[in-house]
Amino acid sequence: MLQIKRVYEKPEKSDGFRILVDRLWPRGITKQKAAIDLWLKEIAPSNELRTWFAHDPSKWSEFQRKYRTELRTKKDSLDAVRRIIQEHTSVTLVYGAKDINHNNAVVLNELLKKE
Repeated sequence: MLQIKRVYEKPEKSDGFRILVDRLWPRGITKQKAAIDLWLKEIAPSNELRTWFAHDPSKWSEFQRKYRTELRTKKDSLDAVRRIIQEHTSVTLVYGAKDINHNNAVVLNELLKKE
């Protein structure tokens, strides 16, 4: 099972293996409270793309397209996530964005579930 969750939500046993998929560590949360098993910042959008998007829903379609293009160059990181998904019953992609519908974890989750 693959799911996504905000890092500010309480970690649960059902989350399984938790992967932080943001380039920056979430503000105001300790490593212990985040309960992250792996911080895979390499799979996050580039700083340029992240800054351009700025979580603006009007840029969502273009962000998805650009991020998927970037992900094509991140084969090692994607393969790492695929291995983790195969090795664990449950995997949660963790992100810090306030917008639960427009963030990189949503795009990554959709991409991995289509495989």
